[in-house]
Amino acid sequence: MSVLATTAFAFGVSLVVTVIAGLLLVPFLRRVKAGQSIRADGPAWHKSKSGTPTLGGLMFIFGITAACLTAGYSSITALDLTHIFALAFALIFGVIGFLDDYEKVKKKQNLGLTSIQKFILQLVAAIAFVLLMRFTGRLTPNLYIPFFNVTFPLAEPIYLAFAAFIIVGCVNAVNITDGIDGLATGVSIPVAAFFVVVATATGARSLGVFAAALLGGLVGFLCFNFHPAKIFMGDTGSLFLGGAICALAFAADLPLILITLGIVYIAETLSDILQVAYFKYSRRKTGTGKRLFKMAPLHHHFEMSGWSEYKVFGVFTAASLVFAAISYVGVMMRYRI
Repeated sequence: MSVLATTAFAFGVSLVVTVIAGLLLVPFLRRVKAGQSIRADGPAWHKSKSGTPTLGGLMFIFGITAACLTAGYSSITALDLTHIFALAFALIFGVIGFLDDYEKVKKKQNLGLTSIQKFILQLVAAIAFVLLMRFTGRLTPNLYIPFFNVTFPLAEPIYLAFAAFIIVGCVNAVNITDGIDGLATGVSIPVAAFFVVVATATGARSLGVFAAALLGGLVGFLCFNFHPAKIFMGDTGSLFLGGAICALAFAADLPLILITLGIVYIAETLSDILQVAYFKYSRRKTGTGKRLFKMAPLHHHFEMSGWSEYKVFGVFTAASLVFAAISYVGVMMRYRI
C-alpha cells in the first residue's frame, strides 16, 4: 500500500471510530452526569453550557488509537514505530488530562490538579519522550531553522531543555485555546493537515499514519463539538491534542515550525500572560489594576467585543489554515517539495 493510501486509510478509520464512539459516549456521559463546570470568571453567557458532558477527548483518542494499530500495522511489522511512540506520548498527556477532568467532575467545580502537579507530570513526560526519540535514532539535537533551510547544532543538555520547554509550553497553549465550542478542534485541523502533507510528500509512512489519524479524529469530533457543542473535549482531549502536535513536530524533526504553525496557540497564550502582567504592573503603579484585553485569553476578548462563537471559530480557524500554508512554504526547501 502506498504512503498516500495508508494515510487515507488512517484518516478514514479514525474518523469512523471517532463518530461511532461519540454516538455511544455522549448519552453515556449525560447519564452519569459527567458535566463540565464553567469558570465563574468567564463570560456570563457561558453559564448556560454548564452540565455539557466533558471527557469528549476520549472519542478521538479511541479513533486515533484504532487507526494507528490498523493502518499502521505494516509499519509496526517493519519496526518503524514512530507513530506508536507519538501515540504513547500523547496518551500520557491524555492521562494527565483525564486525572484533571476526573477531579473536576468529582468535585463539581472547575478545579482539578494543581498547576504544580500538572507541570511536573508534563515535564517528566516531555523529557522521557525526547530521550526515547534520541536513543532510538529518530531525533537529532540539530535544530532546523524553517524558511532559512539551515541547521543549527545544539549540545545535548541544551537541546533537551529547549525541547522540554517547547513541549510543555505548546501543550498548555493548546489547552488554553480550548475555550469555546469547537475552537481548539478547528484550529488544530490545519495543523494536523500540515503534517499529513509533509509526511505524504516525504514518504514518511509511520508519521503520516499518526498525522492522518489525528486529522480524522478531529474532523469526527468536530461533528459533536461544533457550536452548540454536544460535548467538550476536556483536559483529557486538549492535553492529548497538545501532546500529539508536539510529537508530530519532533518526530518530523521540525520543532521550530510550531512558531508559525501554532501561531493561534501562541497568540492565545501571550494574551493571557500580557493580561496578568499588565494588571499587576498597573496595580503596582496606580493602585488600580487595568486590563489590556476585555477578557483573556484572546477568544474571550473578541466575544466580549460582540463576536459570535461562529465568527471566532471561523476567523481563528482561517488564521490557522493560512499559517499552515505559510509553514509549508517554510519547509519546502528542506524536502525539495
